[in-house]
Amino acid sequence: MHSSRGLVTVVLMVSVIGFLASSCGNESKSNNKSKRDTTNVIPIEAVAVSLGDITANYNTTATLEAEGEANVVAKVNGIIKKLYVEEGDMVKQGQALAKLEDEQYVYEVKRIEANMKRLLNDYQRNKELYDKKLISAETYENVKYQYEAEKANLDLAKLQVAYCTIRAPIEGVVSERMIKAGNMVSTNQIVFRVTDFSPLWAILYVPEHEMRKIRLHQPADLVADAIPDKLFTGVIERISPVVDPSTGTFKVTVIVNDKTGTLKPGMFTRIKITHDTHKNTLMIPKSALLSEDGTNSVYVINNNMSFKREIEPGYASDSHIEVIRGLKEGDSVVTIGQSSLKDSTRIEVINMTRKK
Repeated sequence: MHSSRGLVTVVLMVSVIGFLASSCGNESKSNNKSKRDTTNVIPIEAVAVSLGDITANYNTTATLEAEGEANVVAKVNGIIKKLYVEEGDMVKQGQALAKLEDEQYVYEVKRIEANMKRLLNDYQRNKELYDKKLISAETYENVKYQYEAEKANLDLAKLQVAYCTIRAPIEGVVSERMIKAGNMVSTNQIVFRVTDFSPLWAILYVPEHEMRKIRLHQPADLVADAIPDKLFTGVIERISPVVDPSTGTFKVTVIVNDKTGTLKPGMFTRIKITHDTHKNTLMIPKSALLSEDGTNSVYVINNNMSFKREIEPGYASDSHIEVIRGLKEGDSVVTIGQSSLKDSTRIEVINMTRKK
């Protein structure tokens, strides 16, 4: 009886041990499989290398200037009697801007005119006497000189009356008024500033190593910081033939096209000059490029693996880079996630962009 019970106990123990061993074996296999399945797989985004056109640009900044700008000065002394224009008004060349009190100048004209009548009579009488040889040539010349001198004085007095009306020397906009009615102004005092907004200029000082890229009549794109959502265009109008030895730059003048009058002198602008275009060339997004220790490379995808490949870049635009050597059309390059990659890293492409 005891022998039977012992036999049963041994069988049960063997069964339990076998079950546990089997369970441990299965768990070990499961763990090994799990480890294999969780080998590092890096999620990335990629793009296919494509063909397209890419431009080479020179980028710089400049403050806009007006080609036509004039300081308006008073040409005679006087008190401002009346103002005809205000800042912001459009004016034509020769248009009246202000009026000075002119009474004293008008009286001076009348005084000289009265004296002229007397001198004219003297001159005519002495001319008759001189023609009859009744007076000397010296006497006649003195009378003639007095008459002509007073005639010049009359012309000057009339000119001073005319100068009492201050006029615009150029066509443009009154950009600044420095006087008020009742102010006393003196000769050559600046009283207005008139600015011609058409055309406007952007004056660039370009490093000498860029000289071979800049040519007359090249187009330029401009964006003003004050109007960031609008693109303006221009063209290179003048290029200085000399380099400033103190700065190593040469002067380039860009004429700006703005028929709307939106741009103003003094505005700060960002300028892009396109100096060359490569058509139907290999391109990749800038985000794909890795630059390290003077070398440029990308990660290329092949059979769900990433491989680092050195390339030779060419022109660069705002968003893309030309590839001269190292890739071919249709290659897929990593654009996001490459910082976690190494050669022969398993990857999972979560987004692939192809040229449409």
